[in-house]
Amino acid sequence: MLYPIQNAARNRLDLSGIWDFRADPDAIGEQAGWAHGFDNARPIAVPGSWNEQYADLFNYLGLAWYVQRSYIPAGWRGQRIFIRVGSACYFGTVYINGERVGSHAGGHLPFAFEITHLVRWDTENVIAISVEDELQPTRVPSGNIPSPIGGFASNLRTTYDFFPFAGLHRPVVLYSVPQTYIDDLTVVSTINGNDGMLHVTVQLNSTDTIQGALQLHGNGATISTQLHFLDGMARAELIVPAARLWSDTDPYLYTLRVGVAGDQYDLPVGIRTISVEGHQILLNGKPVQLNGYGRHEDFIASGKGLNLPLLVKDYQLMRWTGANAYRTSHYPYSEEEMQLADREGFLIIDETPAVSLQFDTDENIAARLQVCLQQIDELIARDKNHPSVAMWCVANEPMPRNFGVGAIGGKPVDDPSAAQGKAMLDTMLARARTLDTTRPVTLVTIMGGPRSWMEQCDVICMNRYWGWYALGGQLDQARAGLEQELDEVWQTFGKPIIMTEFGADTMAGMHGHPSVMWTEEYQAEYIRFHLEVAAARDFVAGMQVWNFADFAAVQSIMRVGGLNMKGVFTRTRQPKMAAHVLREFWVKT
Repeated sequence: MLYPIQNAARNRLDLSGIWDFRADPDAIGEQAGWAHGFDNARPIAVPGSWNEQYADLFNYLGLAWYVQRSYIPAGWRGQRIFIRVGSACYFGTVYINGERVGSHAGGHLPFAFEITHLVRWDTENVIAISVEDELQPTRVPSGNIPSPIGGFASNLRTTYDFFPFAGLHRPVVLYSVPQTYIDDLTVVSTINGNDGMLHVTVQLNSTDTIQGALQLHGNGATISTQLHFLDGMARAELIVPAARLWSDTDPYLYTLRVGVAGDQYDLPVGIRTISVEGHQILLNGKPVQLNGYGRHEDFIASGKGLNLPLLVKDYQLMRWTGANAYRTSHYPYSEEEMQLADREGFLIIDETPAVSLQFDTDENIAARLQVCLQQIDELIARDKNHPSVAMWCVANEPMPRNFGVGAIGGKPVDDPSAAQGKAMLDTMLARARTLDTTRPVTLVTIMGGPRSWMEQCDVICMNRYWGWYALGGQLDQARAGLEQELDEVWQTFGKPIIMTEFGADTMAGMHGHPSVMWTEEYQAEYIRFHLEVAAARDFVAGMQVWNFADFAAVQSIMRVGGLNMKGVFTRTRQPKMAAHVLREFWVKT
């Protein structure tokens, strides 16, 4: 899972650009030899979703093929060569020069295969990737099953409220490493007085017993120690006197350099701790509020494809509102985004793709659980070294079987699937806690869901829509409902609470006096009362508005123009009145 880098020991070739593309609705491509290339190809951008690049592919989620051709640089001879796909939604299969290399299930997380034995030197290599994004009941997230709340979609039967964009959403890269190479690297930081300590574990691809070196550069100093590998693994500790700590206000990054057996890897690291104590979340031992947004990887034409200028723009807009945090709703975001969060000082609730989990049959639940555990494993392996990651979230809005629109009135439902759901969710929380003991773990609950599902969370994360789905247009009553529920949950669990969603659909440019639902004035008043309620309760450790920007959803009578319009910015990133309300509360003068 190490991010491919270019240095004196390693090479990286990014294949982003225009690829050949062809839809394969009848699944004939493999037998017809499309792994070698095909006629009637259309150009398509990688990274990017195919759905908004071609109108006839808008609702297409079936099998499709991508082909690119590339030389392998002669300087890579003698090294081991890999192909790495940043994200293929949902099921991707890689072919090199017509040979099938391997497959991966689950979007939003990277996968890599060694292709050294398949490389052709001094001529072009054909790289083909087939991708399909079919909505299936046992996939996570699931599709083509009845939703407990009637389903958001009249077209494309998702169980979740965002568009199921398909394709190669992140870069496809070729990279090379020495024969013996650094396969994994884990860095954990602690603090002792003014000093920091880095606990480093390095894993090689072999079981060699050899020597290596570790260096930390930063803050005007270099700290070194030796690595002693036994059976391919080494552990070391570095004491950093008078450490400059990473935080949301000073996101300082050191550079950790690992060298061994002709290989070298440089990793930016932040020295910081995150913990929960009483009603507070502590960053470096001091209380911190996680104020910001739920977001989506979503933009016109690129869909969920990596869009670097948009990343920079979004981070500046979030800072303009005074935000310091967000949640990767409802799937892991790109590695480039996580790197930017490290650099810019955003605190991230890092979420798996387990959105709108269903609890129907024992067989389906067991199948989904295995997918969820795989996703947790891969997410933590990928993101464990990012100082910006403050918390792991294993699921968003799991839904009881008998959940209905009436339950959104706020009262927890009495549902026979509550026990099934709790068993699965507790297993997922335990898995994340076992893999990483240094960060809190949580899940995000739906309004009206069983409160028992919150019990094993370190932080209570709640999506609540008092004043929109419940008591819409009645903000005074909605305020009272929110106050009562927050107080009840605090009294029950005694843990910090983050409101991870609260919001109101708003048509940009629609105004009303008095304010009515869908107007900018209503959204502004709605967000204001939520922030006021939170400010009066010291156990509320963060407020994250749903949503940062309007985003694409599946077509339904709830989604005007196929958009969820709860953004405080439009899809093209123009502010609504509510953005100015957030600045009023969050910008520190």
